[in-house]
Amino acid sequence: MEYIYLGKIVNTHGIKGEIRILSDFRYKEKVFIKDFPIYIGKKHEKEIINTYRPHKSFDMITMKGYTNINEVLKYKSLPVYIKKEDLKLANNEFLDEDLIGLPITMNGEVQGIVKKVLIGKQDKLLIKKGEKEYYIPYVKGIIKKIIPQKEIMIEDITGLFD
Repeated sequence: MEYIYLGKIVNTHGIKGEIRILSDFRYKEKVFIKDFPIYIGKKHEKEIINTYRPHKSFDMITMKGYTNINEVLKYKSLPVYIKKEDLKLANNEFLDEDLIGLPITMNGEVQGIVKKVLIGKQDKLLIKKGEKEYYIPYVKGIIKKIIPQKEIMIEDITGLFD
């Protein structure tokens, strides 16, 4: 059973037991739904999402069985996880964690290894090639194909690794 980091509970919100999660998880629309199980803290205490709403840069949820701020305060500042098997991804969707360690190939030649996936206004892959590090955009125009647990093929772009 593999747990995937979803985010961190940064605070409560209001008096009815709503919690504020800071998350940069790529597939929020598949996770922050009613009746989806989440696991909180190092002990992975199972809770079930009751309601969800986005608020500013946060994901706001209530959990089944909690209706008061005092009941959820115990979870403040704790990490939130999901089980990998609970997440239903399409064939062309991949978790960022699954890309780390994969070789990047261009024209059949290995150009480096994915060290990190950086999420932001423009998602990027941090590639390590020898002693150098490169950033490449994590977009469909650059990424030709991802073969799970094998490689990431990218377009031939002159100067990308110079």
